[in-house]
Amino acid sequence: MLNQTVIVGRLVSKPETKELEEGKKVANLTLAVPRSYKNENGEYDTDFIDCTLWNGVAESTAEYCNKGDLIGVKGRLESKEREIEGKKIKVTNLIAEKVTFLTSKQKETENSNEMEV
Repeated sequence: MLNQTVIVGRLVSKPETKELEEGKKVANLTLAVPRSYKNENGEYDTDFIDCTLWNGVAESTAEYCNKGDLIGVKGRLESKEREIEGKKIKVTNLIAEKVTFLTSKQKETENSNEMEV
């Protein structure tokens, strides 16, 4: 069995890290990923993918990336059931194993940088 996903999209907001009680660092971010086909109105829809980054990957992404930057994320999908207002809802999240910095809106670079877990 295999649970591996690769997506490329633009950051919806600047990533920020939080330090948990046990000392681990985490960053939660959302990537805007346009679909490759047009809808019935002739427009491209966009999916918003929630991602969780841990420790060094979280710190580097928060330090070097800003809203609108194009990044690639490789990781695994994780689904959990949550209760919201008395209703059980299934939530799927991408747990990042590797992040590649592709382009920056503020500074175009010739080289792309990547961080791994």
